[in-house]
Amino acid sequence: MAILSLGRRAFLRTTVAGAAVAAFPLPLGAQPKSVKIGAVHPVTGALAEIGQACRLGAQMAADAVNAAGGITSLGGARLELVPGDTENKPDVARAEAERVISAGAQLLVGAFHSAQTAAMVPVAQQKRVPFLIDISAADPITANVADSVKKGEQKVQYVYRNFPTSRVFGQRAAQFMAEIFKEAGVQPKRVVLIYTNDLFGQTQARQFQAAVKERNPGFEIVEAIPYPEAATDLATEVSKLKSLRPDVIAPVTRATTAILLLQELAKQRVEALGIVSPGTPGLYEAGQIAQLKELVEYVMDSVPWPNFKNPRTQKVAEEYVKRSGGKTFDTNSGYSYEAILVLADVLERAKSTEPEAVVDALKKTSIKNPLMVAAGPLTFNETGDNPNASPAMIQILGQKPVVVWPRDAAAQKLVFPRPKR
Repeated sequence: MAILSLGRRAFLRTTVAGAAVAAFPLPLGAQPKSVKIGAVHPVTGALAEIGQACRLGAQMAADAVNAAGGITSLGGARLELVPGDTENKPDVARAEAERVISAGAQLLVGAFHSAQTAAMVPVAQQKRVPFLIDISAADPITANVADSVKKGEQKVQYVYRNFPTSRVFGQRAAQFMAEIFKEAGVQPKRVVLIYTNDLFGQTQARQFQAAVKERNPGFEIVEAIPYPEAATDLATEVSKLKSLRPDVIAPVTRATTAILLLQELAKQRVEALGIVSPGTPGLYEAGQIAQLKELVEYVMDSVPWPNFKNPRTQKVAEEYVKRSGGKTFDTNSGYSYEAILVLADVLERAKSTEPEAVVDALKKTSIKNPLMVAAGPLTFNETGDNPNASPAMIQILGQKPVVVWPRDAAAQKLVFPRPKR
């Protein structure tokens, strides 16, 4: 009955922390010290399904490191997550970053939503807490810090990112779309971009437009239509989109607006060869697919994805299915899992939790054969980004997300154009 008196956020924190302790009990008197990692994600609110996937991925990775003996260079120190909930609000994200640091977090990961991640950055810099961004694409998040350090306004960059940037998303989307159209033997000319008008959506849209202009892939973006992140009705925007007679619809959405958009496209009977996103959440999560059903079938999305041709990834994915109640190991759980593994590797090499030692080890990271689809080893450049982080093109086929491009990573043959209903 005591659990009933807890608030939802407190309950989530308690259950996750308790599960980690119960899973790997140690003999009394043999408890090694722990390294606390603040894991801040949107586990309640509109992005709860995504945030909970991030949290579970991070916890699974911490459990795996602890089961293997912890951080040996630190005397077998265990990784202990200090969970935080952004509630899908930037001001809460900042407050949660401060709270988990006050609770002893020596490192940070998070936070999925670019605006919420950006709100955490000043806290990490001010408190000198290394922050590895597991998921957030907007380029300025790391670029602004790197520029500030270069100008001498700040001494050290504590913020790094394993996830692809919006620029990479734009470049890969333009490349993949051109290759897919060629593979399918079709030549779409008119692409309409429709995007959520927040930091992520604005940056993603801008970089996709720049990449299409730079690469000249055989199609043009005839219009870019913005809409509010918290939109509850997209009838006007979809009506405008329909009037433009697109060959391809390229959405950049949030989870809730992905549902609104696809439902409105069906309602207005918008015809197109296909829906191909340059990179967006909300189109591959189990809850989204279950709600959208046939409306999301054949939709393509250029997103970071686990490399299921890697045997290590396959094993983690199998465990994730068991611990999540049957959900797919995907972008969200995968990148959060890998971020914890990266920090474990960094701590092992740093032999210290001292911030500057951790940052120095982060800069020297080079991990071959990462769990996620990548263009090379996992490293960090002068901006603090992983230049080899890369999306893959997934497609919803048989109500499941599968990689269909690039060819060497594909698990199934793509379907384009989508069959007419």
